[in-house]
Amino acid sequence: MAQEVRGVIAPGKDEPVRIETVVVPDPGPGEAVVRVQACGVCHTDLHYKQGGISDDFPFLLGHEAAGVVESVGDGVTDVEPGDFVILNWRAVCGKCRACLRGRPWYCFDTHNAKQRMTLASTGQELSPALGIGAFAEKTLVAAGQCTKVDPAVSAQVAGLLGCGVMAGIGAAINTGDVGRGDSVAVIGCGGVGDAAVAGARLAGAAKIIAVDIDARKLETARSMGATHTVNSRESDPVEAIRELTGGFGADVVIDAVGRPETYRQAFYARDLAGTVVLVGVPTPEMKLELPLLDVFGRGGSLKSSWYGDCLPSRDFPMLIDLHLQGRLDLGAFVTETIQLDEVEKAFERMHRGDVLRSVVVL
Repeated sequence: MAQEVRGVIAPGKDEPVRIETVVVPDPGPGEAVVRVQACGVCHTDLHYKQGGISDDFPFLLGHEAAGVVESVGDGVTDVEPGDFVILNWRAVCGKCRACLRGRPWYCFDTHNAKQRMTLASTGQELSPALGIGAFAEKTLVAAGQCTKVDPAVSAQVAGLLGCGVMAGIGAAINTGDVGRGDSVAVIGCGGVGDAAVAGARLAGAAKIIAVDIDARKLETARSMGATHTVNSRESDPVEAIRELTGGFGADVVIDAVGRPETYRQAFYARDLAGTVVLVGVPTPEMKLELPLLDVFGRGGSLKSSWYGDCLPSRDFPMLIDLHLQGRLDLGAFVTETIQLDEVEKAFERMHRGDVLRSVVVL
């Protein structure tokens, strides 16, 4: 039987979000209904609100979420009612050419629930952010978007692995393949950049250089594991990174901003045969120009990191275990907890750079 719940809706481009009554249908084949316990406020949600992702309004926002499976549809075997899960936006298909080659983290046919949630007032279909829509008391997802983890963890921190924190940690560990003794530079120290710093520390990097234009963010990056910081308002980040690495450049440079100018900084701040990882998301109009001879002559790897190249079934339980062991402080990413009706204010604080993560607790 369909249920009615409260959810945060973005009704139109740049319009304030509002709470509406949302109809959540019973799960169909391969689907699950999850009672959401907590959901982080991510920049991607703000991009949806601003029309930067698509114009398929109205959106049901929220995607960095954890909660408990309430019901499942036919054919679901990996999770069952009562399971504590983190939601992910890349449910792998198991059948595409990437999956069949044993690289499911690159799955080219990820999927979401087939049914749509709707507005109770009009019956209009909603577009769930990243196929999740978790700024709501309950949400409908594909069962493959549910990853079971140890229920001993707080939902407030577990849900952050659903997007930004996983993207940053994965950019360092999975995409960048940071190893023991490596030097790493991270450009941009928001939530994703700080997670990349934490990932580099977890991987055993000897030197971790955080770069940003905001002194507050650099101080937070130090608390996450940065050994050095560079304020790029005050000095050339490329020269500063080279100076801190014996004149050579870092083994791995992670661009967590996603702009042409920061990518060029990353490109020239790496050592010969080093690796550049782009995890910050560019906007459609951005163009990059580099001398092709420099691309050839410097060697190494230029990589893009999709969701930290994570495989949720592999990475989420591992990172939760590390958190519970005290080896990865996911709680450090939570600046504040809020209610559903405070999401619009949380967007404003995020835009000003006042928070690392606001987390909606339901």
